[in-house]
Amino acid sequence: MRLLGTNTSPYTRKVRLVLLEKSIPCTYVVDPPREPGSEVPRTNPLGRIPALVLDDGTVVYDSPVICEYLDARYDTAVLIPRSDPETRMRVRRWEALADGIMDSAVVIRVESMRPAEKQDATTLSVHGAAITRALAFAARELSGRAWCEGSALTLADLALVSALLYLDLRQPERDWRGTHPELRAWAATMCERPSVRATLP
Repeated sequence: MRLLGTNTSPYTRKVRLVLLEKSIPCTYVVDPPREPGSEVPRTNPLGRIPALVLDDGTVVYDSPVICEYLDARYDTAVLIPRSDPETRMRVRRWEALADGIMDSAVVIRVESMRPAEKQDATTLSVHGAAITRALAFAARELSGRAWCEGSALTLADLALVSALLYLDLRQPERDWRGTHPELRAWAATMCERPSVRATLP
């Protein structure tokens, strides 16, 4: 099994964290999809990362699908609750929140790379505000809690830390740690995990 991705992709990091936390053997291949000769467009019709290539050649793409497949396929350290629909929904909702932060941060990154006179101020404002609201929500929910959901690590935690680390990379000026001490404390604990440390540059 091989995972195609890049070290700067927060979606790739989320999948790598799932693999590491569940101790699933997998070869990680750094393969920027825009580079000449990249395997990604030949395996994922969308040309996006991450893409998980199974041993039989089947390709799984889109990080939520990959994470759900891996969690269902390998029972060790269940990260998406299976028995309680409400708890499962809350974990997947956390993932959606984190993915939304990543999505908006990527849009801002792409827009900010355009010449200043061609940047769309409305796009930057809308997506910036979405991130601000999502961070405020996460901080409120995590106040006094060790985990996003329940009493143990879940996919919710792995998705959120991936989003926060991407903000560190692409929006260091945002200073979410200074604005939200609850998130700062939670993220500091998460970043002590061997899996998270292994995915840092």
